[in-house]
Amino acid sequence: MADQEMIQEKIGEALGLEKAAQKAVEDLDSRGLLKPEQMKKLSKMREEASQQEEEMQDLVKDLVESDGFDQDTIDEKAEETAEKASKMMETYLGEEPDTQEALEFLCLAEGGEVTHYEVLNSVAKDVKNKKFGTKVRSILKEEKRHLNLCTKLATDNAASA
Repeated sequence: MADQEMIQEKIGEALGLEKAAQKAVEDLDSRGLLKPEQMKKLSKMREEASQQEEEMQDLVKDLVESDGFDQDTIDEKAEETAEKASKMMETYLGEEPDTQEALEFLCLAEGGEVTHYEVLNSVAKDVKNKKFGTKVRSILKEEKRHLNLCTKLATDNAASA
């Protein structure tokens, strides 16, 4: 059985990765690393990530009330994770990034989100509030779709280079 502290940390990490993924798309676009046709698809993904973040924040409020979760612990972990992900992006992209590197980083970021939601899904049974499991499974399904989109954009970009 997963303990509440670990679940709170994983929720915070998932929220931090949601924030970081949105910021990454914005940053990569503002640097001119994403082509307009790629950005069109990634804009929809970014909007969905924003919606997921809101849904998770609402769920956290419910968990604070129903399961005694600590909002501050979750928020601190989310901020820490978002910061780490941003640093990872800068390290990964290096001095002179190109479109391929940008797309591959987005694949890494989405893969991280899928993994965190898989973990949350595996511990959902240990959370009293049943909305938690339902919401996590819904977001996980979307995150898998986001990973597939990023992978397709990266492979299509490589094939056309």
